[in-house]
Amino acid sequence: MGKTIIAPSILAADFSDLAGALRAIGDSGADWVHLDVMDGRFVPSLTFGPKTLADLRGHSSLPFDAHLMVADPGNCIRDFAGAGADYITIHAEAAIHLHRLLGEIRELGKKAGISIVPSTPVSVLEPVLGLADLVLVMTVNPGYGGQALIPGCLDKVQALAEFRRERGLDYLISVDGGINPDTAASARNAGVDVLVTGSCFFAAPAKAALVRELRGTP
Repeated sequence: MGKTIIAPSILAADFSDLAGALRAIGDSGADWVHLDVMDGRFVPSLTFGPKTLADLRGHSSLPFDAHLMVADPGNCIRDFAGAGADYITIHAEAAIHLHRLLGEIRELGKKAGISIVPSTPVSVLEPVLGLADLVLVMTVNPGYGGQALIPGCLDKVQALAEFRRERGLDYLISVDGGINPDTAASARNAGVDVLVTGSCFFAAPAKAALVRELRGTP
């Protein structure tokens, strides 16, 4: 599916200078901005809401992927669409009416994403993969940055890539958690299209070089 998309997560940025974080992402040659929205219920941490995304929208022309780690995603999809998200990713574990919500995201003119945590099998997603533009496999237990990738989660990536081939679908496969130069190659080999990276990106003194390394390009 072409070059690997690199999507730095502002969860690991300095929240006192998020506009600066977006400039760093743009200057690095990365492709997307990943925005981890946490409500303190679905995951322990609390981050930000649609106003933050709306305020940041004017500071970057890159695609914004709003990853809604919230207990009731149906209550805020419209708000994040209006704030300027390009992709809206919701968790299968948090959505009873997943089919309806993915359809609603698409009706709002946005790309629909589904995510699963490490304990959720890929089989849960099979009935709705035809509605997905993006499938995000969490490779850590969500809620905190800086965790190590759980290697077994990459088996899900392989399964999703195989299912995509068999059904002739075109969703992108993304991973989030523990992505760094040591793990990126394994993720790419498993069939990943999008690498979300947080702590590794913002700690890197040479961010453009890191982006190239994560992509596996010279």
